[in-house]
Formats: sequence, structure tokens, C-alpha cells
Amino acid sequence: MEDTAVLNSNQKPTIVVTNDDGIDAPGLLSLVRVLVSTHRFHVLVCAPDSEKSAVSHSITWRHPISARRVYIEGATAFAVSGTPADCASLGVSKALFPTIPDLVISGINMGSNCGYHIVYSGTVAGAREAFFNDIPSVSISYDWIGGKSTIQDFTIAAEACTPIIGAVLVEIKNQTYPSGCFLNIDLPTNVANHKGYKLTKQGKSIFRMGWKQVTSGTEGGKMLSTMTMDTNSAVQTETGASNVAQEHMWFRREVKGEEVDDDDTDHKFLRDGYITVTPLGALSQVETGCLDYFNDWLPGVVDRSSPSAL
Repeated sequence: MEDTAVLNSNQKPTIVVTNDDGIDAPGLLSLVRVLVSTHRFHVLVCAPDSEKSAVSHSITWRHPISARRVYIEGATAFAVSGTPADCASLGVSKALFPTIPDLVISGINMGSNCGYHIVYSGTVAGAREAFFNDIPSVSISYDWIGGKSTIQDFTIAAEACTPIIGAVLVEIKNQTYPSGCFLNIDLPTNVANHKGYKLTKQGKSIFRMGWKQVTSGTEGGKMLSTMTMDTNSAVQTETGASNVAQEHMWFRREVKGEEVDDDDTDHKFLRDGYITVTPLGALSQVETGCLDYFNDWLPGVVDRSSPSAL
């Protein structure tokens, strides 16, 4: 691409960083700090001004979004009143920054993003939006577990990803990087003792969710991007319970159980202690068996839907 940031070997590659945990999140700040400390990259930040976990690929359409300059040492940073996808799109558009970046990184997320949770993830959506705009991208998530993980683990995770980031940028510079996918990286809880990189495929692991009636909009804990609950933190809704009419009922999501596939997929290898590297696309491909079924089924829908057939 002619107006990407890297024009010759003497220029530093430009990286735009976004996330879904918000611009003040420790994962993003740790990633930016590590990238800046290498002195190898020109780092720009365009991230949500507040928590936007699990918003998937939602975008803002009906009204403008704001961008406010904030201080992050070594980087040019803006807090944006939009979703992760909004931030990625704005960050690569040349409307906010003067150049198109060489790479977009979304993360580091507090919580893994494997299996079906990739669909929910705002972190992955940030990378996917860059991919939609023909910009190479990587989403990064750390498998945070309360009581085991510490903020320092984000720095270790960022350092563990630096070789991948550097290698990707080399391929981009050489114009040999594939354009048909983006990367989703998950780092294990014990990231300091990880077992190395593992190329994986997206699995079908998922937390089954239900709903629980609660007494007010302030009851419950924070929902991590993994769909698990952090019950150590309280969550306030935009409308306090005292301002809502008595006839309002309140419901909160709760985890009912976990379904894990045993195949050689992202979730399995992450739990085994590997840093999983999963190439993703944007098409929702269906299993061959479903295509075969509907190939036979579709021509007869008129007969099958007749009153006598019901």
C-alpha cells in the first residue's frame, strides 16, 4: 500500500494500538510501554475512553464520536468515545493520524479470547476491523485469573509477543505477509513459564450463560471478555436503581457452565501452557455437513411447508 507509514528502511514502522478494556487498562499500557521501550516502533494509540468489553464488532453510526488527546509516555494517544471497531477504523483512516499504520494491535485483553468467545470479543473486533481496511493486525489476550494473575503479567505477555510483532513487520516490509487473515494471540495464565508458541485453529469452547434476577442495577461483578465473572468488583449501570420506576425488573448474566472441545484447538493448547497463535478470517464458514443437508433440503421447501406436512 503506497501511503502506509513504512516508506523506506530508515523509518520506524508505525503501530496503532487499540483495545476493548479502555485506554487506561493495564494491558494496553503495558503493551505500549514495552513497544516504546524497544525504540523500534512509532506507537500511536486510539482506544475507547471507557470499558467496552464483549461489545463484539458493534460500530457507531448515528452520531459523531469524540477523540480526546491523553498522555501516554512515548506514544501519541487519543481516548475515543466509540467501540473498539470504531477506534481501529478511525486509527487507520488518516482522519486522526497523518499516516496509515503498518500494523494494528488490539490488546492486551484482560481475559482469553478463544473458541466461540472470539465472536463476542471487542478485542478481536479491533483487529478484524483493521483487517477489513486492508491493514495487517493482531489481537492479543492474556488468560487472567483472579487470585493468580498480577499486573506484571501484562508486561511479561507484551515482551513474549514482541518477537511475533517484529517478525510480522519484517514480512510486511518485504511485502510477503499474507493479506487473507489476521492473527489472534492468547497467552497462558502462567505466562512467565509458557511452553512456547503454538499455531492453532479456532475451537468451539464457550461458557454457557444464563440470567439471574437481581434487586438493582448495581448488583454483581464485572464481566470479563472471557464471559467469566470477576466478583471482586462492582458494576454500576448508567441508570441508578433509585431513579427507576418500581415496575422495572433487573436481570444479570451468570455463568452456567463451560463447554470445552478436546480437539487440538486454541483453548486446549492455551490451557496446556502455550502461547496460541490463531490465524482468523472474517467469513463465517459452515461445516460441510450443513451445506450438504441444505443442498438437498432447499429445493423442496414449498412442499415441506404445506399445511398437510405440518
